[in-house]
Amino acid sequence: MANQYLSEELGAPAVGDTAVITGPEARHAVTVSRLAIGEQVRVGNGSGVVASGTVTAVAPGEFSFQVDVLQTIERPSPAIWLVQALAKGDRDELAIQAATELGVDGLIPWTASRSISRWEGAKVAKGQERWSAVVREATKQSARAWLPEVAPLVNTKQLAVLAEDARMIVLDPLAETSLISVEPDGRDIVLVVGPEGGISPAEFDTLYAAGAVGARLGDGILRTSTAGPAAIAVLSAKLGRWS
Repeated sequence: MANQYLSEELGAPAVGDTAVITGPEARHAVTVSRLAIGEQVRVGNGSGVVASGTVTAVAPGEFSFQVDVLQTIERPSPAIWLVQALAKGDRDELAIQAATELGVDGLIPWTASRSISRWEGAKVAKGQERWSAVVREATKQSARAWLPEVAPLVNTKQLAVLAEDARMIVLDPLAETSLISVEPDGRDIVLVVGPEGGISPAEFDTLYAAGAVGARLGDGILRTSTAGPAAIAVLSAKLGRWS
């Protein structure tokens, strides 16, 4: 199995080219993973290009490989975005990690009224940086061609605006409609998952008034860390991504 890396500097090489990877990813590969000449690597640029080949040179802070196979993968459409409410501990991070591995295209952190965890002041930038790091590692681990975007933190009012142009689906265990029966309509999908204490009635009212629809996942109630990934698996199947 090839070693997997993610480096925006890969660009778009041609088959037969020698690609040179530097920066933090290369330092980790050489210093921590002990990458050696002759090993197979698979390097993506996070924007749809994935190159595979054989390592030809290794030096402190960089490595080179000959491109044997080059793939250019179109960005999935419609896109699936996960709005994940901030949650205590690492539950929101577990959610976005699994969501990335399962194919989410973008993530939006949400300060819900019942969110115990809060990003305020300096924590806003720190939280987004942490989410970006989690998403990056999950993208690399799952060998995805596209690096999901982590959008800025939103409140409920800002979130409701997104329902104007996208198909917003709010996970609601009391909804009459099941997620499996919701048919895509060509618009990007924005999936909303609440915090540990659930989405408040006022938040449901705000989102539904903006055009969102509610959907349930089966008859049980999932944790905030598992609801989003489970829903993304359902949507990926409905959109034919796993065919």
